[in-house]
Amino acid sequence: MIGYIIGILIGILFLIALTGIRIVRPTERAVIETLGKYRGFGKFGFNWIVPVFQRMIQVNITEQMAKIDSQEIITEDKLNATVDLVIFYKVKPDEDSIKKSLYNVNDFESQITTLAQTTARNVIGEMEFKDVNSKRQTLNKKLADILSIETKAWGVEIVRVELRDITPPSDVQDTMNKVIKAENEKRSAIDFATAKETEADGIKRASIKEAEGIAQGRRIVADANAYKIRIENESARKYFKAEAQKLKQLEVTQEALKNNSKIVLGSDSKSILKLFDLNK
Repeated sequence: MIGYIIGILIGILFLIALTGIRIVRPTERAVIETLGKYRGFGKFGFNWIVPVFQRMIQVNITEQMAKIDSQEIITEDKLNATVDLVIFYKVKPDEDSIKKSLYNVNDFESQITTLAQTTARNVIGEMEFKDVNSKRQTLNKKLADILSIETKAWGVEIVRVELRDITPPSDVQDTMNKVIKAENEKRSAIDFATAKETEADGIKRASIKEAEGIAQGRRIVADANAYKIRIENESARKYFKAEAQKLKQLEVTQEALKNNSKIVLGSDSKSILKLFDLNK
């Protein structure tokens, strides 16, 4: 009988031991409470708590996504725009942030969604529709900064905010489509005109280069001809100058012979006599 009772007690203790086992995954953090009071931070892997008297609360620390339901927001220029937002966030892994996410806020997931809706309504309501549509990156950063400040006490990090879509009223959408089409056509016309202007400029430059080449070639030929003529003239002047001197000497000699004057022959006497003989 005693053995039976001991066996039952051992079985009960074994069941208690099993029910107190807790496993903490790497993607989680955990806190341990004893009779509702914080006792400590759960470690990775195997943990054991005292059933009934203790409990372990596990918190996912991976990045989460909160899809914000579409809502109509009146922009500063009085347009009813339908806005879709997505919030990416995660609980910080340190012990203090885990405690804040459990004890400073009742349900941070639903409260982030509500806070994002309110923040988007306030921020977008102060902007014109064209700015909301064209400055999405700026708007996303502004929303993320505001949400980060508001959720700091919750131990939550706002990773990023994405404005997925913003839809204006149908009549405004039609007008925008026409404007976009006109801008695209204008851009195409400008591109075509620029291409033609570039082509014409290229032809003009090619013609100028060709004309400059022809002119340069003509200058070279003219310079060569001028140089040739100058050399020929210089040669001619030198030749005729020497012959003129000889002719003058001959005339002087002839005049002296007529007057029976004495003649003094220089180094060129043979040439003068030769010319004299030719003139007889």
